[in-house]
Amino acid sequence: MSSLAVEVQGPRGKSVKVSDEGLAADLVDGRTIVAPLAWFPRLWHGTPQECNHFEIFGDGAYIHWPDLDEDLTVAGLLAGQRSGESPQSLKKWLDSRKTRSKRRG
Repeated sequence: MSSLAVEVQGPRGKSVKVSDEGLAADLVDGRTIVAPLAWFPRLWHGTPQECNHFEIFGDGAYIHWPDLDEDLTVAGLLAGQRSGESPQSLKKWLDSRKTRSKRRG
């Protein structure tokens, strides 16, 4: 009796685009995932420069926005998962952004 071992890889991203309406992630297998930007408050509140500064790592499994301290998984996007950030955490983050802009201005 023989068996064939098949390694199943999760979805892997190759590029990301953030627009005013949504987040689109192109996968290495040719699919594109599109999710409403409102699902990800940190991206929603980010500037275009912050939203376009991202890293794809973990062989395409993770997307990280260093300027926004936002991390998403490609598998989570594919499953339709929204941000799990609590309202309190988002408020604290937004308040810290206001403080930073006042220091620069």
